[in-house]
Amino acid sequence: MSLFEVTERARQYQTQLLDFMDSQVYPAESVYDEQMQAAGDPHFHPPVLEELKAEARRRGLWNLFHPHPEWGPGLTNLEYAPLAEIMGRSHLASEACNCSAPDTGNMEVLTLFGTDEHKERYLKPLLDGTIRSAFAMTEPQVASSDATNVEMSMVRDGDHYVLNGRKWFASNGMHRNCKVLIVMGKTDPSAPVHRQQSMMVVPIDAPGVTVIRNLPVFGYQDREGHAEIVFNDVRVPVSDVLKGEGEGFAISQARLGPGRIHHCMRSIGMAERALELMCRRAQSRVTFGKPLSENANIQDWIAEARIDIEMIRLLTLKAAYLMDTVGNKEARTEIAAIKVAAPNIALKIIDRAIQVHGGGGVTDDFPLAMAWAHLRTLRLADGPDEVHKRAIAKQELRKYRNEVSA
Repeated sequence: MSLFEVTERARQYQTQLLDFMDSQVYPAESVYDEQMQAAGDPHFHPPVLEELKAEARRRGLWNLFHPHPEWGPGLTNLEYAPLAEIMGRSHLASEACNCSAPDTGNMEVLTLFGTDEHKERYLKPLLDGTIRSAFAMTEPQVASSDATNVEMSMVRDGDHYVLNGRKWFASNGMHRNCKVLIVMGKTDPSAPVHRQQSMMVVPIDAPGVTVIRNLPVFGYQDREGHAEIVFNDVRVPVSDVLKGEGEGFAISQARLGPGRIHHCMRSIGMAERALELMCRRAQSRVTFGKPLSENANIQDWIAEARIDIEMIRLLTLKAAYLMDTVGNKEARTEIAAIKVAAPNIALKIIDRAIQVHGGGGVTDDFPLAMAWAHLRTLRLADGPDEVHKRAIAKQELRKYRNEVSA
């Protein structure tokens, strides 16, 4: 048996999901575009998405990410990896299957650290796909790649905390169904640096919470949005602190590990679709009397794309395997490595696919331009490349710490 051999149940899910993509998701992309254009609202929630969600649920393709059998099929990371890759081929599929960020990470946080009230009020509706959520950690005034920089004030006042501060890039914050935020801030500036932060559950309509604006990404007004949010004397009950005061940094690390690998899996799926589009375009377009596919440089790009995809897929599967067998902490180097490698390689493949498509490649007639913008942003989301490279280098250097130079 191969180390990364697909289990029978995972293979069945792959077959079902591929059929769902071909018969439902890809045809829905043009319907989605038409409904969004007709609405004239960048944050409109098009009916076709609810139709896809209902169909996915009917087929049992729901909450595939969730590792707990009570809430989903209970797949391992290794089993889920190829499914996330398949969903990554379309910007509609993850939401259709209730497997989209940041809800996946928030649901896992609420599963692990939420109270019974949190689970009843927020987790169950999130699992049912009737509400959405956002994660508010990044701030405009500090370098949030270092989470210990977070400055939002969370001051204890009797049975409440009072929150004051500003967040941005709260992805999903503009979604029409977004009802709850998980917010990270500073409860004790005098504590040890990794014990100063806490996380709290905050309804998005709580008094004092104001969504200021959406942040465009490379000119795209993403439907779910990247919200800038101001918190002005927001009172949060002590019971809405997750895990306990001072646990915010630890929760953020527990949350971001699985989230990072999910992003990478989806990146591979988009790279595969870009390669498919590049091949089809190269075969069908003729320049100077011959198909583009007969040019040596185009053949090089296609070959290199296949090699690169296989390499990042294997590294991602290794990370998933280690997460399943020895835990997220022991897999941190591999998680950091794929978080750097997958978006960069996918970007290179998409860029070349755009080049092969000519002028059409930079328009919205093809999914390539939007995919490029999303993946370029992913080099910053959940930690920029440089932070992950720093973590990998520190792990490597630790091996030689006790060596004495000659």
